[in-house]
Parts: sequence; C-alpha cells; structure tokens
Amino acid sequence: MSSKAASVLAPVQDDGTSATSITEEVAAISRKVLAPLAGAIDDGSIYPEELLRRFGCAGAWSSHLPKNGAADLRCAIQSMAAIGEVCGATAFMAWCQNTLVWYAANSDNPKLLAKFAGDFASGKLLGGTGLSNPMKSFFGIEKLKLRGYKVDGGYVVRGALPWVSNLGPNHFFGTIFEREDQPGEIVMFLADCSNPAITLQPCNPFLAMDGTGTYGVQFRDAFAPDELILADPAGPFVKKIRAGFILLQAGMALGLIKDCINIMDEVEPPLGHINRYLPQQPVQFRDLFSELEHETMALAREPYNPDETYWRKVVALRLRAGDASVAAAHAAMLHCGARGYLKSHRAQRRLREAYFVAIVTPATKQLRKMLAEA
Repeated sequence: MSSKAASVLAPVQDDGTSATSITEEVAAISRKVLAPLAGAIDDGSIYPEELLRRFGCAGAWSSHLPKNGAADLRCAIQSMAAIGEVCGATAFMAWCQNTLVWYAANSDNPKLLAKFAGDFASGKLLGGTGLSNPMKSFFGIEKLKLRGYKVDGGYVVRGALPWVSNLGPNHFFGTIFEREDQPGEIVMFLADCSNPAITLQPCNPFLAMDGTGTYGVQFRDAFAPDELILADPAGPFVKKIRAGFILLQAGMALGLIKDCINIMDEVEPPLGHINRYLPQQPVQFRDLFSELEHETMALAREPYNPDETYWRKVVALRLRAGDASVAAAHAAMLHCGARGYLKSHRAQRRLREAYFVAIVTPATKQLRKMLAEA
C-alpha cells in the first residue's frame, strides 16, 4: 500500500491497533491465503468461510463501529480494497459482512446490540445484506417482496428474496418487510438462516463470483422475535445508514481498479510497443484511482452527515466508481490481448467482476435515476 493511501486511513482504534496496520495485515492475508483461492471462489468451488473469519480476527469488520455518535469508514474501505485487489468476489463478501456490522451497530435495540454487534464485528458470526429489493423499492423500481404482521414478542414474515449473498446455514442478514397490519410502514430486522421457516435455495450459476454464498431466500411465516428487530419503524434508520451502505461499496471498486492498473503494468515490457497505440493508458487510471480514493476517503469520514448535498456526492461517487471499474477492466483486457482471453488469466475475471460492481444494487441505472430525482 502506498504511503499516500496509508495517510488517508483512520487513526488508532480503541484497542491500540492502528488502522494502517489492520489494512496491512488484511493485505498480507489476501496475498498469501486468498490469492491461491481466487479462481475457486470465482467458479463456485468454495465459499471461503474460514478466511472471512480470519479477516475478522485481523480487524477488517470492526474498524467502522460507531464511537460517541460518530463513525469513520476509511479503514473498512481500505481493507476491502486490499481484498479486492486480489479477488472481487471476496471483496463483495467483505462488503456484505461490513454492511451487516453497520446495521447491527447502528440499531437502537439494546438486546440486538448486546447479542450480535460484537460477534458480527469479530467475524464469529457471518452474514450479509438483503437490502437489494428494499433499496429498489424506495426509488420506485420494485415493490417490497416481504410482508409481516405483529404478534406477541415479534413479527411473522413471509415472502421471498431472489438473491442474498454471504449466507450459510448459521448466518444472518438484514432486510426489510412491509407491515400487512399497517400498510406503508416498514420494519428492518435480522433474518436468522437457522430458522426452519427460512429456506436457502441455490441460485443458477452466475457469470462470475459463484463462491459468494448467494441464495434465494424464502420466508414461510418465519417468526422474527423482538431481539432481531433492527428498527421499527425503519424509515429514519434507513436514512441514517444509507450513506455507509453505499460508501462501503467503494472498496470493491478501488481494489479492482488498482489490480487492473497492475495488469496493464505487467504486460508493458512485452507489449508496450504496441499497447501505446491504445487510447487508455495506465497513467490515466492511476490519476483516476487517486481522485476516486481521495473523494471516497473524504466522504467516509462523516457517514452520518444529513445534508442532501453530501448524499448526492455519495451517490455520484458510487456511479463514478462503477463506471471506472468497467473502464479499467476493459482497458486491462485490451492491453493483455489474447493472453488475457485465456481462462487462466485474471484479466478476464476482472472484467466479469467489474460488471458486477456496475450492476450490484444500487446499479448504474438506479444511481442515475437517483441523481436525476435528487
């Protein structure tokens, strides 16, 4: 990691560990342990559960915990970028875990905080985020797919979500349902995948990233006890966490772009004499990476900023990051030429991962809609 990148990280954590050392340890684990697994994660041969726990032990999931009413996402994003420089699928799972931590740590439910926030942050408990459908529903793209009604001690929830990632039999994820007994009111809760009324259904193979623990999830009158309620009503809570939800995704983009620059640099000795005729060169992407990193780190210092101008900057940054990911991966592929077209070369994997950065919720088209309506 460059000294410039280190300089924008958050300061010392409560346990005395510096944010820079967390990111450096995450980067070392990524190079030594994750790199040999990246192909198998990409094709779905493995889901790297133990590796995710190891990242948690290194502090990757705990650096953005709120303290004294404030939060700093810089270390979490830089750690995710270090993972993403090696494997986009694992960076996506890192975002899922970090987002789960973000939900729990921001809840006002004392029982939920006591039981789950620490275990999510340490990696003892893993999980993800089921906000793809709700995020689309908030902007008129889809209708909420889950419904629930109040009963003694909690809610009963029914419906189905087509894709939720970083899941397994003992995992959790945060999602939202609309109340049947009070139409228009929404509740956010933690879904417990060990609940027998919640079923995980394998998805059809994806273009990439099949080892991300992604399932369709069915709720068949599943009981969500009060201790699993993140926010009721959920509207103000969503507004509080939304910037963090989106900003954390920048880690996926930054890591991928950095490795695409590395790929272009690697083929410079044998192919530079012909690659110089290509319109996009590594130096352009180095400048773009620096701009995106600087803007991301500035916004990541204050994820609770309520100003609408700040929110618009977050959305615009996320759009630029997705566009830049696709552009960088496209350029890397062209710089590699035929060698990048081999299944054994990571350039083609990076191209497939880049399209995911551009389409994961909020996707490029949704971001453009959000900006147009802001």
